[in-house]
Amino acid sequence: METERKQGLYDVKNYHFEVPQRLIAQYPAVPRDASRLLFLDRATGAVENRVFQEIINYLKPGDTLVLNESRVIPARLQVIKSTGAQIEILLLQPRGPCWEALVKPAKRIKAGTRLYFPANEIMEIMVLDELEMPGGRLIEFLGGDVQDYIQKVGVMPLPPYINRAAEERDKESYQTVFAKHDGSVAAPTAGLHFSPDLLDRMAQKGIQIVKIVLHVGLGTFRPVQVADIRDHKMHRESYFVNRETAAILNRSKSEGRKIIAVGTTVARTLETVYNENHGFSPGAGSTDKFIIPGYTFKAINGILTNFHLPGSTLIMLVSAFAGREKILKAYQHAVHHEYRFYSYGDAMLII
Repeated sequence: METERKQGLYDVKNYHFEVPQRLIAQYPAVPRDASRLLFLDRATGAVENRVFQEIINYLKPGDTLVLNESRVIPARLQVIKSTGAQIEILLLQPRGPCWEALVKPAKRIKAGTRLYFPANEIMEIMVLDELEMPGGRLIEFLGGDVQDYIQKVGVMPLPPYINRAAEERDKESYQTVFAKHDGSVAAPTAGLHFSPDLLDRMAQKGIQIVKIVLHVGLGTFRPVQVADIRDHKMHRESYFVNRETAAILNRSKSEGRKIIAVGTTVARTLETVYNENHGFSPGAGSTDKFIIPGYTFKAINGILTNFHLPGSTLIMLVSAFAGREKILKAYQHAVHHEYRFYSYGDAMLII
């Protein structure tokens, strides 16, 4: 019986649930910190309905809040083939002077294909190779300042469950107020709820606020398409932890203070760079860490997170942290009380 129960933890079907379409947020709350907050006690499974601004009441002076200051780039590009056929490119991450990207439709986009920008006769794209992922291509920009051009013509990469085209306002709202380093192709959404005023009030209370960088890429949003979740392979994502942040985290850990990860991206990064013998190590690297039930968290004491897609690596991570049954019951509660789901939706604090 125990073996069957444990086996159930690895069955992808056991991470699926129903979310009514009306609860999938199409726009963010205004102001940011007016979104709702579901508090989940990971020990008991008890839940509380709050407003996001009340998160400050769950943190004590000396607790450390860890933010991801990666900035979303306008990673969605519209190009054409020489035949005039329209192609969509989603940039994933740079690889030297080139980019890993997803191309749609990709069937006839082979190595050697040239793609063009209708409004620019100078800039074009060369497809160099096919990657080991559906629709994946290695591409190179030819002509002009690439970063500048992406900022000018690229569109914010809203996820497909937001059933509208990206608007000018999304350039601000699909970005945290503390975003600093370009590199993400999806927002670290747990951080979207913070306003400058709320962060100031937290600092005044004595809550330590530190920042790391993890550039959100395919590893975060790629769906799990295997029956046994242990067979899923994460795509690597780049991170950076500076010396000051590592020192503060090590001091917090030694003093027994809580470390709260703002988002699954922060949780994965901190669990990657923490070693029980040496503490938190500063530096740059990449992680393909896939956290599922059975994992023992060593670096963090709490997670602030949004409500995640069924069957995603993200729902598996929070299930590893609080327990699958507690998470699914909390999600049922959220549906019953009509919380807003996914990127522009409400938040959950698990401590």
